Amino acid sequence: MSAPSSTIATLHSVAELRAQVRRWRAAGERVALVPTMGALHVGHVALMEAARKQAERIIVSIFVNPTQFAPTEDLSRYPRTLAADLEKASGAGVDAAFVPDVAEMYPDGFATTISLTGPALGLETDFRPTHFAGVATVVAKLLLQAAPDVALFGEKDYQQLQVVTRMARDLDIPVAILGVPTVREADGLALSSRNVYLSPEDRAAAPALHRALAKAAADIRDGRDVDASVEEARQSVVAAGFALDYLEARHAATLAPLAARSEGPIRLLIAARIGTTRLIDNLAV
Repeated sequence: MSAPSSTIATLHSVAELRAQVRRWRAAGERVALVPTMGALHVGHVALMEAARKQAERIIVSIFVNPTQFAPTEDLSRYPRTLAADLEKASGAGVDAAFVPDVAEMYPDGFATTISLTGPALGLETDFRPTHFAGVATVVAKLLLQAAPDVALFGEKDYQQLQVVTRMARDLDIPVAILGVPTVREADGLALSSRNVYLSPEDRAAAPALHRALAKAAADIRDGRDVDASVEEARQSVVAAGFALDYLEARHAATLAPLAARSEGPIRLLIAARIGTTRLIDNLAV
């Protein structure tokens, strides 16, 4: 909606964030929020570019949220590249980066989380039971702290997108939630901050996830049985060297299980591990 800014403000407190947003509001400007955990890549830049079409002012939040990591997960290993992140965000025309610390987001005595059902049931929560409670809580806080007109999320984390969309609707948070298509490497691998963990051998095998989804989606569109198409895709992923957590066909809006093509729009979703890295992906049918 406007030309990109050449400078970026770095805000560390909710008070600073709200003061900045008030100034933009007083000037009659729309505000977009892009929530991230940092380690920004081309996929994040695509979110920022999409945000530019929605609002005059863009905020990127950079916060590695501890409440969405289980004790056995990679919180300490998650890449933290703040200086590079700020440079990328500034280059993409972002106006402000909200970079709170853990104490700012979860002050002493913090005791509230959001309880979820609906699209949060199954898939990721079968393997990471507390994950979406942490995601929903921090996203709700960011939406209330920044009070943007629109918040943008990547479709790579498709279940997260549906959970956040449902949460904002159910809690009457007056922010439009917008999904942005997954950005991929030339060989189909979905961009992710965790891709840096892949060894050269694992990186060479990683595109098998997208190939399996693409073939299953094409088979289902051609009229093949959903269960048979999904099972063949599972076998191809395992044959490529992955340990499969899940590969499922779900209703694209509700993420409810389904079997027949006629039951609604379908989304294929996958999570699988290779080496030390867990990858997720999804594809519309």
